[in-house]
Amino acid sequence: MNNPNVGPIINLKHRWQLGDRIGEGGFAQVYRAWAEGLKPAVVKLIPQLPGAERELLFEHPEGIPNIVPTIEAGEWNDHWVLVMPEADKSLRDYLDENGGRLTVDDAVAALIDIAEALVAIERHVVHRDLKPENILLLNGRWCLADFGIAKYAEATTAANTMKGAKTPPYAAPEVWRDESATSATDVYAFGVIAYELLTGRWPFAGPDPSDFRRQHIEDLAEPMSGIPLKLASLVEECLYKPSETRPRPQNLLARLQTSGAEASPGALRLQAVNAQAVQRIAEEQRAQSVARAEAERRQQLYQVSDQSLTAILDTLHRQIEDNAHTVRFRDDPVGKTWRLESGGLEVNHNRMVPGQIDGIPFDVIAFTQILVFQPGSSDGFVGRSHSLWFCDAQTQGEFR
Repeated sequence: MNNPNVGPIINLKHRWQLGDRIGEGGFAQVYRAWAEGLKPAVVKLIPQLPGAERELLFEHPEGIPNIVPTIEAGEWNDHWVLVMPEADKSLRDYLDENGGRLTVDDAVAALIDIAEALVAIERHVVHRDLKPENILLLNGRWCLADFGIAKYAEATTAANTMKGAKTPPYAAPEVWRDESATSATDVYAFGVIAYELLTGRWPFAGPDPSDFRRQHIEDLAEPMSGIPLKLASLVEECLYKPSETRPRPQNLLARLQTSGAEASPGALRLQAVNAQAVQRIAEEQRAQSVARAEAERRQQLYQVSDQSLTAILDTLHRQIEDNAHTVRFRDDPVGKTWRLESGGLEVNHNRMVPGQIDGIPFDVIAFTQILVFQPGSSDGFVGRSHSLWFCDAQTQGEFR
């Protein structure tokens, strides 16, 4: 063992001598390691923190293809320990070695390996963090690793759901909305990886988390050029906004396995029409996703407006009662009313504006009407009314 950076020894079934730290994944720190009579391996040290036990979801993935296996596991110094074979490289390394982009044949070969793993785990676990860094070349096959934020497929609740954990370029729309991840979430990340392998870039470039969120929820990826239509359509379907419309892993695998077959002229025409249909569906779904995002934005702002108005009215109510003890107050379905002698004040309940109002150059989210009335005067004047708007009239995007 000619390693200048020798670390501690971990005693499991074998005595593992730790070497250099070579990376990290999920919660874990990853080290090279050696044990007498065994091939060099890597050891993942996972701190025993809430949620970190997810790294152990696939401690013993017997019979599941293309998952990095575990040689042995145990505990050491307040850590869980996983010992795994040392992979040749990650898919990220392989991409970098090839200038950031693969040939169609190389990309499809890698995607078939990944799809086989997704088929096998679909009913058991959702990886939730598929990306080239977590796909490793082992014994000539591309294998999934780093289940640090995974969840069991049937799990609906958990003490540490880690919903917020994500890698922005690969996170599906439902992840950005903090909705439950499913196998379709892994299919979306698969589509991002496929797009990256084939084009050398992400479908959505960010760069900030807020940009990624908007792009994944509202934008369409730029069409891929120079890619066989059948393959390009499959990738585009993986990137559909609604999770329930994406292909299932078995469908992915079957279509990838036939993607290299030579097509007849008739088949090519069918593929072209299908590609148009896929693009149309994607655009319709994008428009629906944009509308949903806008509705969610307005609903959130409306809730803020309601809180703001409630705070204002609470202050007003205290001021009136502190200074006019005989005031008569009523809260009914129309709004709140204060009466003093024959005069009074009425504030209607807050009402949401569902969309932009034509002809108004700013965005009104909600409004209420304020009415002040008093005994009639000789000229018939009985009071006046005003509208109170929650809007960004002064500074765009700043609602008051």
